[in-house]
Amino acid sequence: MTASITKNKLAFGASILALIAVWKLLSAIVGSSILLPSPEETLSSTIGILKQNRFWAAVGATVLRGLAGFAVSCIAGIIFGFIAGFSHIIDVLFEPWMVVIRTTPVMSVIILAIIWFDPNLVPIFATFLILFPIIFGNVVAGIKNTDPLLLQMARVFKVRRRRIITGIYFPSILPYLASGASTAMGMAWKVVITAEILSQPTLAIGSNMMLSKINLETGEVMAWTLVAIVISAIFEYILQLVEKQLKYQ
Repeated sequence: MTASITKNKLAFGASILALIAVWKLLSAIVGSSILLPSPEETLSSTIGILKQNRFWAAVGATVLRGLAGFAVSCIAGIIFGFIAGFSHIIDVLFEPWMVVIRTTPVMSVIILAIIWFDPNLVPIFATFLILFPIIFGNVVAGIKNTDPLLLQMARVFKVRRRRIITGIYFPSILPYLASGASTAMGMAWKVVITAEILSQPTLAIGSNMMLSKINLETGEVMAWTLVAIVISAIFEYILQLVEKQLKYQ
């Protein structure tokens, strides 16, 4: 087990080094820091933005927007997913709405949100609307795929409805919900930052990306991109730990 973990870490490290080497090579071939800055230039830009007075305020604002959109989509997705999962009629009524939301381009959602809401609320609304169908669909799938033999046994022994929900439906839904939440969390930061680039709230990673782009500071654009990647990786890791703990319990 330990040897396997060590091999995985070595493979991961080698992959990162290969990526940096390819990046360095392409940067040297292009020969323009505006088109493709080198890893050293990007690192220097990253250190530069870390020293900015409003760096942590911008990162904190983006994280709060992402978590708010994710939380609202999870709460709404679980509630409405339960309702639709237990009622075929409600599920059929929801289906056209889910199709419309799933097929609407993200950019369209963001542009409409810019018209309707304050710039600080645009990323939250866009994130909620894009993630909601994922959580909703996974909760419904979890309910529909609950073991019918367990449900039949519960009815034979006249188990209370509340106990059936907590003891049978919840464990069945959990893997689907965990999978949906993981997918949603990965998408959340992409949607949030895209919405920030277009809506331009005062404090935001996306706003800083756009400002760097306008000033032709490609190194800073890549530096802010690295910050976004780190944030996404941290929260996905946290979600994986929570998922493992829930499965253990």
